[in-house]
Amino acid sequence: MPKQKTTKQKITFSLTASTAKTVQLAGDFTGWAQSPVAMKKLKSGVWRAAVSMAPGRYEYRFLVDGQWADDPGCSLRQSNQFGGENCVCVVG
Repeated sequence: MPKQKTTKQKITFSLTASTAKTVQLAGDFTGWAQSPVAMKKLKSGVWRAAVSMAPGRYEYRFLVDGQWADDPGCSLRQSNQFGGENCVCVVG
């Protein structure tokens, strides 16, 4: 039986943090803080990163200057083991 090819989609994450020095994307797809994705700052103060992701459900947060931060543009949340919430991204 042939393997089905999983089509990855490029998902763009963004966060407005004009005064931040560094912003990283961390989630269950990066091993959380083990291998966060460095985000690039645009002149507008918006930080962006595009990640290729297979279909599925992923939890994530941002690390802004070393502090955990939520994605204000994400309405889907999941409680985490630290008493807070993770943002949830569903890739179709």
